[in-house]
Amino acid sequence: MSRISKRWAVPIALGVAAALTAAGCGAGSRTGAETATQVACDFTKPAQPVDVDVLAYNSSAIDPFTNTMVKSCSKDGVTIKHEPIDFAGQVQKTTATLAGQTGTYDLLETYGFVVPQYAAKGKLRPLDEYFAKYSGEYGLGELNAEMRQAMTYDGKLYAVPMQAQMFVFVYRKDVFEKLGLKPPTTFEEMRQTAKKIQDSGEVKHPLALPLLASADIVTAYDAALGSLGQNLTDPENRTANVDSPKSLKALEELMSLKPFMDPEVTTFDQPAVQQQLYNGSAAMAMMFSGRMNDLVQPSNSRFHDKFAFAPPPVVDGGNVRYNALSVDGWSIPQNTTVDPELLFELIAASVSKDASKAAIPAAYPARQGMVTDTSSPYAAAATESIKSAPPAEPFPWTAEISNQITPVVASVFIGKVTPAEGTKQMREIADRILNQYR
Repeated sequence: MSRISKRWAVPIALGVAAALTAAGCGAGSRTGAETATQVACDFTKPAQPVDVDVLAYNSSAIDPFTNTMVKSCSKDGVTIKHEPIDFAGQVQKTTATLAGQTGTYDLLETYGFVVPQYAAKGKLRPLDEYFAKYSGEYGLGELNAEMRQAMTYDGKLYAVPMQAQMFVFVYRKDVFEKLGLKPPTTFEEMRQTAKKIQDSGEVKHPLALPLLASADIVTAYDAALGSLGQNLTDPENRTANVDSPKSLKALEELMSLKPFMDPEVTTFDQPAVQQQLYNGSAAMAMMFSGRMNDLVQPSNSRFHDKFAFAPPPVVDGGNVRYNALSVDGWSIPQNTTVDPELLFELIAASVSKDASKAAIPAAYPARQGMVTDTSSPYAAAATESIKSAPPAEPFPWTAEISNQITPVVASVFIGKVTPAEGTKQMREIADRILNQYR
């Protein structure tokens, strides 16, 4: 996931946090088609019928925007098609559709983490011309400028932001109150808290994290490394930090949480973590804020009124939290055969004022001034979370390195290789990628 630069985390907290709720990443939406709202989508009717295929993963924070686009813009000869898919599937299909002369999809839900990689390779269409043309009609100037910057590469806009998301710590307040516990502020406190819950017999595996070996685990590693004050790479020198002492410590800190988590944790994505909270097999968790709204719905869990929220802890002192900040938005692939101006109007309609308002409280809209801190039980936690996140790394090699070191991080976590050997392998992978940019 893309991380928002520390230099503009506070402006977001002050400017956009008025629009604060939650967002999410992964699969397993609990937000149905009823989240669609009817908004203005006043494109010029095309001369011939047009099918528009949309690639967007299903989550409670993304679905309101996708559903609204489908409902509002499927008219006048335009048919918008969207099939349910999880985040891992979206990643695979994005790579496939951008690889050929023509693609399968005409609109892509994307995020700031991968924009530099695809933009640098000419896979995405710059949107500045259309943004300027339709800004007045759709109020695009109200989209947070820093979020637009997160979707920019080399001075050009490659995606229109719809929402942001950040890590939030969620816990069972009834369990914490019974044992006299408080939300942890460091990993050490989190281990102590988990052990007390475990020793009490309340919950056998009290901590839940999304550590899916094929995806989420590298986000966790990067979040831990960032909290320790180090980026994945040194962009000026085009060198990697994956074999540094802090990298080693990041891996060790993650591994130190294993005694308090389900043994199958490397098979858990965010929906699986949600399920642990729903059924009471976990008492605390950290994941993207878009998953929080699902937890407080009475139809999802008997514990819906027992959840409380806090900002994530730091790993080992300091002011940077174990966190990842991401901006989600819409991109137009270069290889689509559909009129890009028509596609842009579909995008603009889906992030309009009415559409953004309808996405609350499941999403954290990119449109400013939408929601107050009191509009959701986790808004205050998200506000604090966004203020102290690791800096962004908006470089074309970042996503490539993260993707390719993922299996190594997983191998270290499960004990297949030692942390020292793992960091050595990660450095070799990173160097091969960085050599292409030197």
